[in-house]
Amino acid sequence: MDRPRHDDGTVKPNPTALVTGASGYIGGRLVPELLAAGFDVRCLARDPDRLRDHAWAERVQQVRGDVLAPQTLRPALEGADVAFYLIHSLTTGEGFERTEERAARNFATAARDAGVSRIVYLGGMAPADTPLAELSPHLRSRVRVGRVLRASGLPTVELRAAVVIGSGSASFEMLRYLTERLPAMVTPRWVGTRIQPIAVRDVLRYLVGAAVAPDGVVGVGGVFDIGGPEVLTYREMMMRYASLAGLPRRLIVPVPVLTPGLSSHWVGAVTPVPASIARPLVESLRHEVVCADHRITELVPDPPEGLLGFDEAVRLARARVQEANVTTRWSSASVPGAPSDPLPTDPAWAGGSLYRDIREAEVDVAPERVWRAVEAIGGQTGWYSFPLAWAVRGWLHRMVGGIGLRRGRRDPETLRLGDTLDFWRVEALERGHLLRLRAEMKLPGLAWLEMRVEPTADGRTSYRQRALFFPHGLFGHLYWRAVAPFHAAVFGGMVRNLLRAAKEDSGSV
Repeated sequence: MDRPRHDDGTVKPNPTALVTGASGYIGGRLVPELLAAGFDVRCLARDPDRLRDHAWAERVQQVRGDVLAPQTLRPALEGADVAFYLIHSLTTGEGFERTEERAARNFATAARDAGVSRIVYLGGMAPADTPLAELSPHLRSRVRVGRVLRASGLPTVELRAAVVIGSGSASFEMLRYLTERLPAMVTPRWVGTRIQPIAVRDVLRYLVGAAVAPDGVVGVGGVFDIGGPEVLTYREMMMRYASLAGLPRRLIVPVPVLTPGLSSHWVGAVTPVPASIARPLVESLRHEVVCADHRITELVPDPPEGLLGFDEAVRLARARVQEANVTTRWSSASVPGAPSDPLPTDPAWAGGSLYRDIREAEVDVAPERVWRAVEAIGGQTGWYSFPLAWAVRGWLHRMVGGIGLRRGRRDPETLRLGDTLDFWRVEALERGHLLRLRAEMKLPGLAWLEMRVEPTADGRTSYRQRALFFPHGLFGHLYWRAVAPFHAAVFGGMVRNLLRAAKEDSGSV
């Protein structure tokens, strides 16, 4: 966009972008992209406290406002050069379409009155040859919101996307869970619908590009379809996902009797995606959503390397777990990296299944004594609990071609990064503080065992233990459920006995 100026004609140092929906999937990832592009960012939220877990929270201005409360909008929009409208409900309750139109109208009016130069809106792709009345309520509402914003008189860029591929995207998570959990499935006819999915990285590039494009290029705005380089059916996407995830080929049998309502309950039953969210997504999948043209390049040119293909977008969405970057990937203190990475503010069902067994305790023993017990684990010391269970696990591992417990450990007292430890390997080591082991046993998934030692404010020591398991296919989920009843004895006993060993070590000195 053309550089904004103050009333006296001097150029402002940085343009200001107001972002609605910053606590949502796209908004939470757009903010750091705008900051990197040189914008001063202001986030509008009904409850600004919902933004505090984002790593960028202290770098933006947070303002309280509600698109259904017009009096709160004008002050929030004053001084903004571009406004992003990223608000959309995935519910389909009575009157929700009228409510969404009213919200958009309030926002557009306030933006015009506040002197905003441009609105950028991310909507949903709709087939050009389908009458509005025949669209799903979810998709119809997105089209109507775009019309309301464009009718404001402000230059409005409406970007329309279909399925967004990235960890945390509701449509991608539905694809992920259905494919991973069901080796065979009876599906509705919409699995044959043609779709043009797009990587979240490219969605964000288009959003930022629409904000920075010169006024002469944007003109009065317009509607632009955005999609990746491939057109696939939902069935093809599930098959490609299965191949990328190393899963056997899925058996998919479409039948004509599953209505959108029944389909959404089916999705809600087999995946953690709530049926209330699955329903609008499923209803929209009955429409073919393929870009009518590629006019978006008039506004935002394609990158030199081209748009991200489906396979690479899926690899990025799964990369953090595949790289076993558990601390960054799963901790609530994670720092955003690639746009395809999950954020701590994403819904609990986002990012794929990760099963956890977490145990915590405090003890009146010095941290270094507790750490000594942690670092002595495995080998001749054993695993502090239920020796028979660990032995049986080792025997079973050897029966399927593994090494069992034969590897032991390199040194009885100290560990090094990369050391083998029975059928584990030291993946992370912060001496005195953190030990994380990655399982090298044959399992239907990825497993980690993490132990943390921290001093407390009252002079005690906190010990926190996490067993993490990322299942591979349906058998991985069944495996976790089969072993979960034994965790209290194995992992609970491990905490008690490790801390008992630390106390005895303390008492002997």
